[in-house]
Amino acid sequence: MQELSTWLATERRAITGVFTDIDDTLTTNGAITPGALQALSDLKAAGLHVIAITGRPVGWSEPFAQSWPVDAIVAENGSVALILSKIGLQPISDGHSLLSKRYQQDKLTRQANHFRMQQVAARVVREVPGAVISQDSPGRETDIAIDHSELVHLPPAAIAHAVQIMQSEGMNATVSSIHINGWFGAHNKLEGARWIVRELFGRDLKAEMDRWVYVGDSTNDQLMFEAFPHSIGVANIRRFEAELSHKPRYITKGERGAGFAEVAAALLAARKSLA
Repeated sequence: MQELSTWLATERRAITGVFTDIDDTLTTNGAITPGALQALSDLKAAGLHVIAITGRPVGWSEPFAQSWPVDAIVAENGSVALILSKIGLQPISDGHSLLSKRYQQDKLTRQANHFRMQQVAARVVREVPGAVISQDSPGRETDIAIDHSELVHLPPAAIAHAVQIMQSEGMNATVSSIHINGWFGAHNKLEGARWIVRELFGRDLKAEMDRWVYVGDSTNDQLMFEAFPHSIGVANIRRFEAELSHKPRYITKGERGAGFAEVAAALLAARKSLA
């Protein structure tokens, strides 16, 4: 991982969009910092696309999709997107705006998977000492989450055991900075990124990967770190460094929201140099 300061200005100037994780990338101690929120706003004002991709549930993400300056939030590791729009499927009104909720799986598939996932969650809680379902689970529609570092602490062996159980049941499983997520289906953060670019812009992300940057902080960001030539870890990713098979190309000096603000500043500085 190279220092962010080594990122060439010519490469930064070519960036047209930013994908970012949320927990411990935009947030610090569970809340978005004023600096990170301003960074999102500054990026949008400069004409860049900004899309958050998270393992958090769609229900948890709704207020942020309505209030943050982003094009969309892709929740539950790529399966469902919230897009602010005037006309959309399944509109949610807060009196001021509407959200379009879009899924990668059809309704019948989601219903069948939901029943199976609850059985797996119950097995994890039963077989892994100390395991509890995440507090945000009522807002989840297409995955399950076991808390390991948000409100409780699970040791590495227990985290690995939970992952093994999910995988033995035919689920995909990944570990974020706070949760162990499991789901049925081929989606993940990378497929979610490709899907949302098609949904929003009608374009193929594969053809423009070098014009996007991804910012993350943990092991569940590895697919993104591997796929994006411009990938960045905020400094707190150091705690997962030994577990990363694919590391980000760059790393910030600051942790969490402060690190994301560094990324935004680097992008904006390169654009200003052309003025």
